[in-house]
Amino acid sequence: MANNERIDAMKIMSAKIRIETIHQMTEIGFGHIGGSMSIADVLGVLYGGVMRLEPENPGWKDRDYLVCSKGHAGPAVYAALALRGYFPMDWLKTLNLPRTNLPSHCDRLRTPGIDMTTGSLGQGLSAAAGIALGNRIDNRDNYTYAIMGDGECEEGQIWEAAMTAGHYRLSHLIAFVDYNGMQIDGPVEMVNNITNFAERFSAFRWHAQEVDGHNVAAIDEAITKAKAVEDKPSVIVLKTVKGQGCAYVVSMSYNHHIPMPKDKLEESLRILEAEVKSYAGR
Repeated sequence: MANNERIDAMKIMSAKIRIETIHQMTEIGFGHIGGSMSIADVLGVLYGGVMRLEPENPGWKDRDYLVCSKGHAGPAVYAALALRGYFPMDWLKTLNLPRTNLPSHCDRLRTPGIDMTTGSLGQGLSAAAGIALGNRIDNRDNYTYAIMGDGECEEGQIWEAAMTAGHYRLSHLIAFVDYNGMQIDGPVEMVNNITNFAERFSAFRWHAQEVDGHNVAAIDEAITKAKAVEDKPSVIVLKTVKGQGCAYVVSMSYNHHIPMPKDKLEESLRILEAEVKSYAGR
């Protein structure tokens, strides 16, 4: 696939993830929309061309792994998985309903394609480091990806995991920080100001980059650079906007977990659907 076609495919994937995330939450009437929308682009890159996967065989041992440490963004991951064919698209209508396979937070025992149960913030990077180390011990060359929220990086366990991954030089571990500046209790800088993520991870012997988290070409390029580093884990800090792709959500001062009335999302859906058509028609 030519590079321009590859990037357009990732843009289409990102827009479709946003569309299906909105549909899931308007179906139930509420949800963790802000942090789900802000990671749609990195998910579009990972599931739209980067990750080595076999949707028909979710347990394939040589697959690339994804740990979405910010487990409340599960709806965006579910959208990506459904779009890749891990399960029927109709499942998306059952988000967080009784007997669903798609709970509000990621659960590997209930959803095909989910590699790690998450939701207790701060724990996902430890799991990802363990997976990466285990795969290296088994002489596998696959990659483990982890997505963390900026607010959860206030947790000490994140930095214990960072220290361990740096010590063991886990070069096949690539982490992302969704740096949207907001957490459940307000702006990150007001709750417990944690800045200079790249410098902090570098101090723990990581290769660090910072990119526009809504530029799929920049994300794709950063992953390529990370894979070229052979002696340390990598982190890519994504500068994002919480709720990106949905003007109604972005305009709110609090958009972590909110009601999702269908009439407020119609314009955003039209814009996203037009994006898909424009990229597909090029």
